[in-house]
Amino acid sequence: MSWNPDQYHLYSDHRLRPAIDLLSQVDLFDPMTIYDLGCGTGNVTSILSQRWNKAIVVGLDSSEQMLQKARTEHPAIEWMQGEISNFDPSSKANLLFSNAALHWLDNHETLFPTLLEILRPGGTLAVQMPNNFSAPSHAILYELAQSDRWLDKLGHLVRPAPVHNIDWYYDLLSPLVAKLNLWETKYFQVLDGKNAVLEWTRGTALRPFLNALEGDDVSEFEQEYAELLLEAYPQREDGATLYPFSRLFIVAESADT
Repeated sequence: MSWNPDQYHLYSDHRLRPAIDLLSQVDLFDPMTIYDLGCGTGNVTSILSQRWNKAIVVGLDSSEQMLQKARTEHPAIEWMQGEISNFDPSSKANLLFSNAALHWLDNHETLFPTLLEILRPGGTLAVQMPNNFSAPSHAILYELAQSDRWLDKLGHLVRPAPVHNIDWYYDLLSPLVAKLNLWETKYFQVLDGKNAVLEWTRGTALRPFLNALEGDDVSEFEQEYAELLLEAYPQREDGATLYPFSRLFIVAESADT
């Protein structure tokens, strides 16, 4: 599935804020090796590199389109194309950082313990995941994809919510780490534009559905979705749209020995 870096960054300030909130809770003094998993165009990777400028910082992403932009804008950082689920670096990490990427992957019951194994003693796994799958923006998309008109072409793309509740992650991770910090934040995002939530989802949740369609189906499906979104998220009198968005955060620290 292709990514559009420019579309993704239409609301870069809102997408960056959770990464900064996550980073503020990472307490590492002088890490040697940092991996940014699902780095995209490298904006967050660059921040990690600036904060710990003596560390080896590597950005990993599956999208060549995203990595091309990352290489152009941040040439001093090392970039790798690959899948997070298969990531097996030769050098273990002091910090594994992942902002808005792991929700694209299933089987968190095995994914998270596998990532912890990549950490050095005293290392940190820091993760932020969107947890907005029951919101109208997503529920409308899934219901439309499963309607009679679109079921055969898009129904297979609807999957159970990939992010579990906080209790689930606590029960999974607490026996495996020395310290665990978990929280959830709902951001009340003020977006500009006529159908701002459509523009937001074009860069993320809507993307695989449009990629699966061809010809006139693309515009037809998007138009149906756009009309339903405007009913759920109407523009306010000042032209803005209020888009509540929940995100789940995990900072897990491994034992020193």
